[in-house]
Amino acid sequence: MRLLPGDIVRSIAGDVPLNDDIRESLRTELGLNRPLINQYMDWISTFPEGDFGGKSLESKEPIKDLLFRELPVTLLFTSYSILISICISVPLGIYSAISKRQWVINLISIFSSAGMSIPNLCMGLLTLIIVMTLFNWSPPIIYTQPWLDPWNHFKMVFVPVLLVGWELSSPLIRIVRYSILQNLQTTYILTAHAKGLSPNSILLRHSLPNAITTPITMLGLQIGLLISSVVIMETLFGLPGIGRALIQACLARDFPVIQTLSCCLILFSLLISLSVDIISRLIHPSIGSDQDIA
Repeated sequence: MRLLPGDIVRSIAGDVPLNDDIRESLRTELGLNRPLINQYMDWISTFPEGDFGGKSLESKEPIKDLLFRELPVTLLFTSYSILISICISVPLGIYSAISKRQWVINLISIFSSAGMSIPNLCMGLLTLIIVMTLFNWSPPIIYTQPWLDPWNHFKMVFVPVLLVGWELSSPLIRIVRYSILQNLQTTYILTAHAKGLSPNSILLRHSLPNAITTPITMLGLQIGLLISSVVIMETLFGLPGIGRALIQACLARDFPVIQTLSCCLILFSLLISLSVDIISRLIHPSIGSDQDIA
């Protein structure tokens, strides 16, 4: 970011012309003339004090205030998207595995391929154009928390959550289908059929719990896709989350905000990976055991 063209001083000044002396004085006041290692140490030293990066160079707002304001929006948006992706991928993956209708399998495959092929930026822009043109709809201007105005909150997050959920679910549909098909050929499933258990009981009680661990692990591997989608969709649909704040900070060359929000997203991805690993072990306790390794 520091090697890219642009200047935070010019962003702060806006249309006000500055001579060289004032510009250098402002850079000195912001600490931008100091060596990069010193700027980095100043930034990192604010974390033990609970300031989380100090203050924004552009707005002078404490970064911790910005973080605590934007973080709940991103957490809700991400949680909704993951939940929607699971609600889409598991039923469609199971149905495509057990269905005997080839046209249904082909239709689900097209749905999955489209979600993996269309870039999330194009997907968001096309959706905005279509819904605004055909349905005369636009996202609400002011974001509200779900407990304050549930309907306005729903209208603002519904479309971006569906888009991110579709994108995340697309590879999971194929993995769920493959896992179910592989699991239905195992010995204990054939034994369950021989004992006269119903197909629904075999699928839900025996096949699905063993087949679902692979899609859950795959969901954890899609964290990079999830974060990039959240950043783009928050910016396109005006959601005041960390993603939009990060884009605005990049445009303004607000380095402390960029560094703090980037670290927050990295920590967020690590927590999701840990959660996915814990859920996989709870569903299938043999994962990671000594017997499994042996």
